[in-house]
Amino acid sequence: MAKTLIIGAGGVASVVIHKCCQNPEVFPDICIASRTKSKCDYFKTKLENQTKTKISTAQVDADNVGELIALIKDYKPEIIINVALPYQDLIIMEACLETGVHYLDTANYEPLDTAKFEYKWQWAYRERFEKAGLTAVLGCGFDPGVTGVFSAYTQKHHFDEINYIDILDANAGDHGYPFATNFNPEINIREVTANGSYWENGKFIETEPMEIKRVYNFPEIGEKDMYLLHHEELESLALNIKGIKRIRFFMTFSQNYLNHLKVLENVGMTSIVPIDFEGKKIVPLQFLKAVLPDPSSLGPRTKGKTNIGCIYQGIKDGKPKNYYLYNVCVHEDCYKEVGSQAISYTTGVPAMIGAMMVLTGKWKKSGVYNVEEFDPDPFMDALNKWGLPWKESFDPELVN
Repeated sequence: MAKTLIIGAGGVASVVIHKCCQNPEVFPDICIASRTKSKCDYFKTKLENQTKTKISTAQVDADNVGELIALIKDYKPEIIINVALPYQDLIIMEACLETGVHYLDTANYEPLDTAKFEYKWQWAYRERFEKAGLTAVLGCGFDPGVTGVFSAYTQKHHFDEINYIDILDANAGDHGYPFATNFNPEINIREVTANGSYWENGKFIETEPMEIKRVYNFPEIGEKDMYLLHHEELESLALNIKGIKRIRFFMTFSQNYLNHLKVLENVGMTSIVPIDFEGKKIVPLQFLKAVLPDPSSLGPRTKGKTNIGCIYQGIKDGKPKNYYLYNVCVHEDCYKEVGSQAISYTTGVPAMIGAMMVLTGKWKKSGVYNVEEFDPDPFMDALNKWGLPWKESFDPELVN
């Protein structure tokens, strides 16, 4: 009987846990582990009488490889779903190698002391996972994650070559707070305040933060301001999609959000450089995270929709072709089903599906892989079944 260890107990973990419990045939036994065991116990108490899945909990410090190894040896899972912090990816991967367990995460590693996220650290584990006969699936949320599966599906079924990809992430939800982030504030703000970049003709071109802005009319949401950001899937898609000339990533932000962020940046609150405060070292951004609303508390307050997808331009049978593949998710529906807002939902559902792909053998091959390196078809079917149905357009508005 396959056992699954879920590391993390935040907003995304909550969705993963709920979805595993909806799918007891694949997830008959789960263990929820986090630094704060009471958070894990909350999910166990809430769900154990509503599911056939057996639920246990554990306390673990995911920064401590010894503690992780001890927990894994005691519980004996077949796969770990890592929905902790990206800083902990490498430690958890080490523990998986030490104990012979498959690995899946939703966001790539970034060092704590530099706001720079890229795949090189995790790709360096390829040979070790291959030799161990273990599968590691990287970035199996929505973006990265579903955006990669969308790209593999599009490459397989719609194009002879894809030349341009624009990834568009729009959140038209309103939580009613003057300022809050929809996922981990520390990760969110690091991502948004970093330099932007896009991939073109074999190299990355760097931009100033929020330098490139476009207005796009999103299906079911309407016109939104969106800004070019660096995002990790650009790096893997540039390697894995044939014929590619340019990949860009855009995310929507309201002017209110950007104004708040600029003020916080101006007064030093988004800095990751430690400062001395009353005899202690504190990181301003980590302190800011502590005073902002917890993203997992936004579910009951958030109204509206998200729209995340990819616009593809390329060649099919010698002719130019455009294609748009996307998902629209409703915040209120997500809250009604699993108690979260749509940002956590769109990340947590694909993580469960990815783990299901590994456990059922559909995505099992030795090594370290990004999602677009697997067969997209069973994953695409599962998206429709498990709450993230996709839509397509063969005549989309393009981004200039």
